[in-house]
Amino acid sequence: MKKNVVFGFLGTKLDAMGGLGKNPKRWEKWRPTVGLCQQPDLNVHRLELLYQPADRALAGRIAADVAEISPATKVCLLEMALKDPWDFEEVFTRLHDFSRDYAFDVEKEEYLVHITTGTHVAQICWFLLTEAHYFPARLVQTAPRQNTDHPENADAGKLPGSAAGNISVIDLDLSRYNQIAQRFRREQADTVTRLKSGIATRNAAFNTMIEQIERVAGRSRAPMLLTGPTGAGKSFLARRIFELKKERQHLSGRFVEVNCATLRGDSAMSALFGHVKGAFTGAQNERAGLLRSAHGGVLFLDEIGELGQDEQAMLLKAIEDKRFPPFGSDNEVTSDFQLIAGTHRDLRGRVREGRFRADLYARINLWTFALPGLAERAEDIEPNLEYELERYARDYGVQVRFNVEARRRYLDFATSPGATWPGNFRELTASITRLATLSRGGRITETDITAELTRLRAAWGNEQGNTEGAATDLVEATLGAEAANALDIFDRCQLETVLKTCRYANNLSEAGRLLFAQSRQQKKQANDADRLRKYLLRFGLDWAGLDAGTAEKAV
Repeated sequence: MKKNVVFGFLGTKLDAMGGLGKNPKRWEKWRPTVGLCQQPDLNVHRLELLYQPADRALAGRIAADVAEISPATKVCLLEMALKDPWDFEEVFTRLHDFSRDYAFDVEKEEYLVHITTGTHVAQICWFLLTEAHYFPARLVQTAPRQNTDHPENADAGKLPGSAAGNISVIDLDLSRYNQIAQRFRREQADTVTRLKSGIATRNAAFNTMIEQIERVAGRSRAPMLLTGPTGAGKSFLARRIFELKKERQHLSGRFVEVNCATLRGDSAMSALFGHVKGAFTGAQNERAGLLRSAHGGVLFLDEIGELGQDEQAMLLKAIEDKRFPPFGSDNEVTSDFQLIAGTHRDLRGRVREGRFRADLYARINLWTFALPGLAERAEDIEPNLEYELERYARDYGVQVRFNVEARRRYLDFATSPGATWPGNFRELTASITRLATLSRGGRITETDITAELTRLRAAWGNEQGNTEGAATDLVEATLGAEAANALDIFDRCQLETVLKTCRYANNLSEAGRLLFAQSRQQKKQANDADRLRKYLLRFGLDWAGLDAGTAEKAV
């Protein structure tokens, strides 16, 4: 039979009741640690009793009393010095380290964690560590008997062990906790839906990413980096993350957003970090700056890759020290904010080129989430149609719907390989807004669709009826006139689509995902970059040699 081993923290108030020493009155009061070892239905073979140095004498007295009433119980006194027993981080860390160093033997021993004694902080930490299975144990609670007039308690206060109290063993895996777990799962699912703006997305990779963001947003204040092409929804998602953290009481401040591409020179320093009066010509008054405005909240720096080197250095100091000097001042100010950064650039590539600080990139790269473009989420275009029409109805007070055939035609085009959607969701929003505005009687018809598809093709450089000419310009510019003219029309049109996709993609892998969006789903290991590399080699091309494949791609 397995031996029972109990872990517990000495609780000074309750365990000291009844006096110390040989005072017989100590048996008249319920003492949780002693009472735990007096239970007829629980044989405690070993008690691992943690205590602080100031409670050394009390720990010895408790051990002596346990030896008196339960000789078979071995008491192991473990001194644990805590600077602040109410500091969650310190208590959790010390107990976590204790669990990692302890030699558990689950084959021979059953473990219980006593959560009645110790500070509330210790009790919560016991629970969390047991729930996470750092302690392979069940929880045990002890409590005094409430009805001392009951016949079975008639001898209370007369015999050792009469104040043993009651115990309750809690197995965290019991099914009675399923409802609670289900409630938290429902809440998490609701939060994930809100992060997606209520859109029932069908893209598995995107849904997985949003679930990860939900967990990170609820548990971490470290910087987050959102990457992806322009119009993929980085700004929108950043605001949703802020709203989630605000609702959970993780933040007290504002959401402050700035596009770093609009910041240049002294105005960049002033806008971000503030300035003192007279810092530069025209600085007639002091300015707080965006970092201070975001104190207690979220600072969203969109297109962070556009920041200058000086601003990058100052931002790194502000993130790490939560202190920085305003422009023109020698005195530092403080601001404690969470940073969310966004970029469509390849920051790692910019670090290699010396255009972005490696230390700042390392600091903001802890939680990086790559938002796919619209063409990579073709299955999500249909639910986004409904979302955009609902938004139009809210904004303009007019309910608009597609005719059946008009809807089919639009979706066929929108999800086709030729629809690259360089403006991503921002471009889809504009397209649906145009359709809804130009519709008659609240119905979008096939005539409306024809006009809109012509408009989109023209915007993408692929006007209807001029496919060959469009291909000639791009293919000839890449291969030269002689090589281009040697191609069949089929190959020229296909190559033109590939080149156009590469023009808008940030790297080879992204271009491959766009071009092979459907077939890649049938492969166990989709190596999109390799497939695209081999295709380009057929024409003597490589990514680095493409006009679109420079460091200034996707501007």
